Amino acid sequence: MRGLAVIIMIQCHAFNSFTRVDLRESSGYVLSQFVGGMAAPLFLFMAGMTFGFQMESLGLREPSRLRRWFVSLRRAGYILTIAYLFRLTNWLGSLPNAKVEELLKVDILNCMGLAMAAFALVALFDSNDRVRYALLGGLVVASAAPVMSGFDWSGVWPWLRDYLVPSPLRGRFPFFPCASYIGFGLAAGAVIKRTTAERMDRLMQWVVLLGFALVLGAEYFTSLPYSVYSNADFWRNSPGLILIRVGIALVLLAGAYLWTEYCAPLGWSWIENFGKTSLLVYWVHVVLVYGDWTKPLRYALTVFQAGLATVGVIVLMVALAELRLRWRPTKGQRWKAGTTVAGAPA
Repeated sequence: MRGLAVIIMIQCHAFNSFTRVDLRESSGYVLSQFVGGMAAPLFLFMAGMTFGFQMESLGLREPSRLRRWFVSLRRAGYILTIAYLFRLTNWLGSLPNAKVEELLKVDILNCMGLAMAAFALVALFDSNDRVRYALLGGLVVASAAPVMSGFDWSGVWPWLRDYLVPSPLRGRFPFFPCASYIGFGLAAGAVIKRTTAERMDRLMQWVVLLGFALVLGAEYFTSLPYSVYSNADFWRNSPGLILIRVGIALVLLAGAYLWTEYCAPLGWSWIENFGKTSLLVYWVHVVLVYGDWTKPLRYALTVFQAGLATVGVIVLMVALAELRLRWRPTKGQRWKAGTTVAGAPA
């Protein structure tokens, strides 16, 4: 599922970088960006799921609530550190034309780290309460997004505002409403982690039904001619859009389970490799697509040519993921050989 999100992300960024400006209203480009809108929700939802896996494992071996909270906060801090390292490398790559504002841009990793720090609080509760409070937190964040956006943020430092509410600029991922994906994903991850293999098929059936119910129900209520919000913007802060995308994520989750469990042959899978190396691929492809290496292609291609360039970027990233995964066990074997006492069993 994460590998699928990587593919959606790459095509979205590649088309955005390479397609000519006068073709931005064409159906092919619009479709690429419309589909690309699911990349960030999927990454955040999956980050919440793995966060839920971690909390469930901590709950089994760590009786101290404060210790579980500290470990969860440390994970959030790690993501925030990676986020600023990513911004720093992009800034250094833009020299001598680098702008200080680029160091403070609120990207998806920044949102992910802040949201995980907030939802780390559910680690203080037992397993069942953890799911309830994660769901409640996700609903509260999504429901509060239009209200938070309606406040006057003109006197607030732009960096802090971009962390909290939608910015006038694109490419920002504010806590309200994006953090809600972490909460919903955390609840899903906790439930899946506790489900036995024998009951997983039944769980995925309910996941599909819930996913379609969220999509259809949220779409119905957002299309009503009246709303409880006076300033809700569907594409920026609408709770309806959040629930629709969560529903799509749940359907994709069940589809990923069905494919990997019953359809995909055993062995090498480039999409699974993308999922295993998603952070590295995210980091490198942004530098490649938006960096100086591809500057001659920037805003210079037709939609068809941008599609070919997208395929080229995906092939390069497949090779990068494969090299990373092949290098990892080799390095581990060298370390093991160098640290194993002579004569001891390997």
